[in-house]
Amino acid sequence: MTILVTAASGQLGRLVVDALLDRGVAPAEIVATARDTSKLADASARGVRTAELDYDRPDTIAAALDGVDTVLLISGNAPGSRVQGHRNVIDAASTAGVAKLVYTSVPQATTAEFVLAPDHKATEEAIAASGVPAVIARHNWYTENYTPDVARAAETGVIAASAGAGLVASATRADLAAGLAALLTDDGHLGETYDFTGDTAWSFEDLAAAASEITGREVVYTALTPEAHVAALESAGLDAGTAGFVAGIDDGIRRGVLANADDTLARLIGRPTTSLVDGLRAAV
Repeated sequence: MTILVTAASGQLGRLVVDALLDRGVAPAEIVATARDTSKLADASARGVRTAELDYDRPDTIAAALDGVDTVLLISGNAPGSRVQGHRNVIDAASTAGVAKLVYTSVPQATTAEFVLAPDHKATEEAIAASGVPAVIARHNWYTENYTPDVARAAETGVIAASAGAGLVASATRADLAAGLAALLTDDGHLGETYDFTGDTAWSFEDLAAAASEITGREVVYTALTPEAHVAALESAGLDAGTAGFVAGIDDGIRRGVLANADDTLARLIGRPTTSLVDGLRAAV
């Protein structure tokens, strides 16, 4: 079995390569890919095969997939303009006769009104239409996404958001990577759609309490209106479109899109997922 990891120079992709090696996959059976292969030197030094793969250049995808059985398609990082790149990988996987495609999606991708959902909905639909045997791993929010908030709270004593009383069942990148490695290497998952979450959903009050524990000072959560949140983000230097997008994520959280904790990830990795405070402490 040969497993190809897309975006292997990124934060999640690197951890997936590590997790595959930890599961006993031989380095020669892993293909770590990136647009810039110079960023894969650490994987290459461990004996992992490397290849160029650019979602927007189908010729690189076809070449990288030669002889590959299993593909991890890590979603691109440019919301609103990544679907065609995803389709390019899916089409190449279909042509190559790939036996398993694992895709990183988001919770409620096909049903929720969520600023992040449209790209993932379109990609999940493209995978279904392609006929490629697949597993969908719908990732909740990364715990590490809140490290900047904790760092600011160390100075201000405040975590401000417009998520209201919404909950987030986040997981660390390392836990998610371990779960993906299990999907890539284990039998029995084809055709499934899994929610990959932490064991426990937390509130922003809980996030403030975790920040207090980590920073050693009292941190409080200030609930903003969406309008005030956008204004604060713009005053911090974000353009209107980006500020609206960030506030849109909090809107989804406020409406419960990221609230549902599921035990699938913990079962796959064989242990409890990393707690909010431990995940943040390791990342700050």
